[in-house]
Amino acid sequence: MSVSISEAAPGRVVVTGELTFATAREAREAGTRLLEGSGARQFVIDCAGVERADSAGLAVLLDWKSWARRKSRPVTFENLPPSLVAIAKISEVDGLLAATA
Repeated sequence: MSVSISEAAPGRVVVTGELTFATAREAREAGTRLLEGSGARQFVIDCAGVERADSAGLAVLLDWKSWARRKSRPVTFENLPPSLVAIAKISEVDGLLAATA
């Protein structure tokens, strides 16, 4: 399985496929390129199409959140998979996914 990151509309990023150890590097790089290249000042990252996620996928989302904070371009997440939310809670970083920047 693979991962796909695309900008469905200005500032609306859609993630589909797997956010796992197998795809984390590709997802991080593709997502960062997309965020950097977009003219949007803020982003909504929709994870409804994520079929599988693990702790590496969580690390990717947190990395994008960190990028957003450094660039003063807020990122929010929608439709996070339950498995990702559970990992974030266990890791005590769920508040970072909910924060707006």
